[in-house]
Amino acid sequence: MKGSVIALDEIAGRKAAALIVDGKLDDFLIDPAGDAGPVPGAIFRAICDRPMKGQGGMFLRLPEGDKGFLRAAKGLAPGQPLLVQTTGWSEEGKAPGVTHRVLFKSRFAIVTPEAPGINISRSVKDEEVRVRLLEIAHEVMGDTEHGLILRSQAAVGSDDEVADDIAAMRDLALAVMGDGEGAEAELLVDGPDAHDLAWRDWPRPEILDDRAGSFERHNVDDMIHAFSSPRAGLGSDGFAYIEQTRALVAVDVNTGGDNSPAAGLKANIALAKDLPRQLRCRGLGGQITLDLAPMGKKDRRNFEQTLKSAFRRDPVETVLAGWTPLGHFELQRKRDRLPVKL
Repeated sequence: MKGSVIALDEIAGRKAAALIVDGKLDDFLIDPAGDAGPVPGAIFRAICDRPMKGQGGMFLRLPEGDKGFLRAAKGLAPGQPLLVQTTGWSEEGKAPGVTHRVLFKSRFAIVTPEAPGINISRSVKDEEVRVRLLEIAHEVMGDTEHGLILRSQAAVGSDDEVADDIAAMRDLALAVMGDGEGAEAELLVDGPDAHDLAWRDWPRPEILDDRAGSFERHNVDDMIHAFSSPRAGLGSDGFAYIEQTRALVAVDVNTGGDNSPAAGLKANIALAKDLPRQLRCRGLGGQITLDLAPMGKKDRRNFEQTLKSAFRRDPVETVLAGWTPLGHFELQRKRDRLPVKL
């Protein structure tokens, strides 16, 4: 079916959300099973614990015995309290990364403490809309010292919706930023679950189904099952294997039964177009290495342009690192979700 659908449901007691675009699963979120550590986006009062000499970082104490790691911790001393926010999921045996640049993010607004000024997403092009949003923002923020970024979704929100959203984030920021002192580590704001993230970060769909059984009604279970296999079909252009190892995610591109001179380029271009969706729906991040099908060096530029275009529309921060001496292509992707294991 054409159009967009967001289905909110649960799988084995874990909240899950599916974004379906034109009948295909475009994104999938699910809460982790068991205790996976601090949730990305959570805000803590942390206690500086142990500096990493030579690296300029600091290990921090978080509640319940958890640890966090802060880069660029110059000027901090053990025992000092500090407001921090987790930036991603931790790998097994490693402390999650945190930042002291705390953000208060909602569907329409992001409040930026200690970064004054009001800004609007550059994707909002309509000048009348930008003026309207600025008027709302200035009225709600008043003389608050914190800054504000209005997200692209604010352009389609009503005046009241946008104003209420800004006010909620403003009030939360004022409350939390005044609670940074204390001798004990404490969770101040919990990170969002799968349903919260879907509401906050996905565009408003044509159909929102949040009733029990929504996954069954929209065939989500079968769509998810397709991503449980390492094999990813590339239509008539071949297939790829996407497999996670301890160190990295390996992607092996194959042309299938096509032995024509252009087969390698066609398979690689098909992979480039679909790779962001494959990684989102599988929950994969970190270092990613592409072992591409054979193609001439003259075709690399075409492949790179296609890959850049595909990731430009992807919401997860991804760095295209480039080619290796062996002809592989490498990417570095933020770990803002865990690998999907059902």
